[in-house]
Order: sequence, then structure tokens, then C-alpha cells
Amino acid sequence: MPGGIRTAMLAVLLPAGWAVGQGTTTLLNVSYDPTRELYQEINAAFAAEWKARTGRDLRVYQSHGGSGKQARAVLDGLQADVVTLALSPDIDVLAAAGLTGRDWASRLPHRSTPFVSTIVFLVRHGNPRGIRDWDDLVRPDVTVITPNPKTSGGARWNYLAAWVYGLRRGGGQDAARDFVARLYRRVPVLDGGARAATSTFVQRGIGDVLLSWESEAFLAARRFGAGRFEVVVPSISILAEPPVAVVDRFAERHGNREAAEAYLAFLYSDAAQEIAARHGYRPTSQAVARRFADRFPALELLTVDEALGGWSAVQATHFASGGLFDRFYRPGAE
Repeated sequence: MPGGIRTAMLAVLLPAGWAVGQGTTTLLNVSYDPTRELYQEINAAFAAEWKARTGRDLRVYQSHGGSGKQARAVLDGLQADVVTLALSPDIDVLAAAGLTGRDWASRLPHRSTPFVSTIVFLVRHGNPRGIRDWDDLVRPDVTVITPNPKTSGGARWNYLAAWVYGLRRGGGQDAARDFVARLYRRVPVLDGGARAATSTFVQRGIGDVLLSWESEAFLAARRFGAGRFEVVVPSISILAEPPVAVVDRFAERHGNREAAEAYLAFLYSDAAQEIAARHGYRPTSQAVARRFADRFPALELLTVDEALGGWSAVQATHFASGGLFDRFYRPGAE
């Protein structure tokens, strides 16, 4: 990448006010699209805990976008101390480039996934299309909003949730492929990330149903107009496991490894787990999960490993250049 282009790109991606105050430790958390509000609260809680424990000031800056785009930005020089991305393959590419260790997933509990989510439906008030489960999304009278799985981690979870439902309907891989292809024929536009797709549905008024992270759907229903939207939980979905990792090369360059590791460890604390639950993320702490059980409806949740053979197989089959998604997605096709 030419130096001028790279410099300009980084200037756009770096958060406003990026600076190192004297005596203040600064961390950059490069994250995926819908986690802005979550990490704003977690960052404040961690900074207070760090100050009480070490006597040192700390500030965490945030960068957000589609998970795949964020991973590529770090590869291109965005000097994240930590990444909190939507998909483990997005961190694997950083490990393959030597930016973090290949053992990153084993450094923290639950394969370095402090909280989990799933995919639900956001519909307009009164659910005028009567959308109850996945089969309703392929009806000719329904328009579906979901972001682009080539750039958005949330979009890949959406796609895979639909795929596992297609498998469960019977008929094997061919039936699943047909079902997901039919669903994407109901998608008029693919935004680059989950938050952009939410804006398309909520603010631009496009579509009858938004495929969404559970947390994002709850946020939209609560924040973007009380009584305007409803969350529909399908009968089956995917267990979305967004992982976290220290970016070893940059954390060490900045002298931030201790703070970066402490920040990610803090995500497993009861304080951070409760913040996550309030923001619609399912805690991995069983004690905290029990306290918030009424917030999270029960449904059948399948993992990528058990249902689809793991991320390596999924990436190669579905999302690689020339994979299944490229072969059946035709914008505007009926």
C-alpha cells in the first residue's frame, strides 16, 4: 500500500483525540460494529478498577466497523493493543501474519470468548408480516435486511444461523443451500456492517425484518423508538462466539502488554459480565447468567463446530472467493 494512502486510511480509522497523556496508559480496542455502547461502559469500569489497583490512569480508545474490515485494518497497520472481533477467523489472520500468537484462543476461558450472543429477528411494531420463524423469511411478501458476509462478522453469523435451520428442515446440504439462496433473494441491499444494516432497517425504513445480533436487536427496540419494533426469537439459531485477543506485536511496541492482558481478563469479571448482560450479550459466567435469565429467551443454539465442522471448513466452503455465497448471491434476482 502506498505510504500516502496508508497514512490517510489510518487517520480515518484512529479514534478522535488519539493521544498519549503524560502518565496515562492508553489502549486501542479494535472491535466489530455493534459493540460501541458495550465497550464504552466496560472501558470506564476497567479504567476505575485499574486506577484503584495500580494508582495509574488509563484510557481505552475504540474503533468499530465490520469485523473483516477491522481485521484487515490491523493487518494494514492500525496499531490495536487488543481486538474484540466477531469471528475467530478474523483473529486467525492476525496470528498468521505474526501480529499475535497462534495460541491466542487458548489464553483465556471459553476459547477467549468472554460473552456470547445469537441471531434473532427485529420486526416492526405489531409484526405486520406475521414473522415467527425462518420459513417466513423466504416468503415472496417479505423483505430481509442483513449485512454483507464478505465484510461483516455479524452477517456471517446471520448466514450460518439460516444455514443450520435449513439443515434441520431436512434434505441435507442441498436443501440448506436452497433455503439460504432463497433467503438472500429477499435481501435488497447488503450493508458493510451490522450497525449500518440496523440503520437501513430502523432509520431508512427499508425491509420487513432485520437479521441481527440479539444485543443489537434489543438495543434497537429500546433506543430507536419505543414501541416501534419487536424482537422475534426463532426456534433455532447459531451460538455466536465473538472472541478477543491481545495483539502481541503492537501491545509490546507500546509497552502495554500488562494493561492489555488485564483489560481482557476484566471482561470475565462479574462487573463486566453484568455490563454485557445489560447490553444484551449472554454472559459466560453461570452465576451472572442465572441473575439475568429472564432477559434471554431459551432456544436451540448450535455451534459452528458441532453443526458445520468448524470455522476452517466454513470459511473455505461458504465465504472464500468463489465459495457458496459468491455463487448464489445475485443482487436483485428473483
